[in-house]
Amino acid sequence: MPSKTGGGRSRSKPAVIEDVAALAGVSAMTVSRVFNSPEIVRAETRARVMAAVRKLDYRPNLAARQLATGRSGVLGVVSLDTTLYGPASTLSAIEQAARQSDYTVSIASLGILDRRSMQEGVERLRRQSVDGAIILAPHEAAVDGLRHLPPTMPVVAVDGRDDIPVPVVMVDQRAGAARVTRHLLSLGHETVWHIAGPAEWIDASSRIDGWRSTLEAEGRPVPEVLTGDWTARAGYRLGKQLAGDRSITAIFVANDPMALGVMRALREAGRSVPDDVSVVGFDDVPEAAYFWPPLTTVRQNFAEVGRQALELLLRRIAIAESDTWAEDGAAGNIRRLIEPEIVLRESTAAPR
Repeated sequence: MPSKTGGGRSRSKPAVIEDVAALAGVSAMTVSRVFNSPEIVRAETRARVMAAVRKLDYRPNLAARQLATGRSGVLGVVSLDTTLYGPASTLSAIEQAARQSDYTVSIASLGILDRRSMQEGVERLRRQSVDGAIILAPHEAAVDGLRHLPPTMPVVAVDGRDDIPVPVVMVDQRAGAARVTRHLLSLGHETVWHIAGPAEWIDASSRIDGWRSTLEAEGRPVPEVLTGDWTARAGYRLGKQLAGDRSITAIFVANDPMALGVMRALREAGRSVPDDVSVVGFDDVPEAAYFWPPLTTVRQNFAEVGRQALELLLRRIAIAESDTWAEDGAAGNIRRLIEPEIVLRESTAAPR
């Protein structure tokens, strides 16, 4: 004979909201609020309800939820189709934050984030009745697309420039680059060379700005920027160009894979890291601690980016459902900068 759940129903039948309420010791209305407006329910009550949801394997009726709330419970994400660590980590963080708020995520993955493709991606999401969208906008080409989005669709951008007309959440790339540059100068290096990412990437430009402005503020020589493509192969190729110059004692590389290539090129040229040349990267990929030597780098808080992007989007959705949407033009000026941190390891030292 089938066993019974805490709500008195047979396990052979799907649990309903009343079963969850009975097991959690709350009303069905409270369970509904946990799913639809969790911010107004006490944390202890939410935890008890979610424990009952997991125990009963309860699945809310999304159609009923949409009918009752006017929301689909689905958020859209427009993202570049890439496996690069930064964008992939940002996307993962957004998905995790959405799950914690009981939203599912529908992803429109694009080959390039220009105006036309972004509009097509957003339209694809609108046909799925998403409540709003987060757009990952790491490319300069994405900026024009962000200026031509449907005015009634709640949107938040991750990365992007200061002049785009939607709320933006981003890691302070400029500050991260400035900090590692100052770190190298504080060790006694006369100047710092820089291997940058592709020019069309906004993060790459911001890291150049942070590096250059720091050298200029300190009255140090500003070497010519070398440009790579985020890959270890590019770092290796550019590292070979720098390895023969014995006056170079410090290199800031715009991401960790390129830094790996640089360190190999230096080693092959008979130059020791960090005794002859200090090397720093950016991103703190999981492998950075296992490079040889372990890499000093900049860690980005992708989890906080995801959390704040979701928080802003849910606020925009709530505004869209109220009478204040048309009056909320100033929301496009919202800029949230997430501070990065330096992770000091053995790839940096004072020059000989």
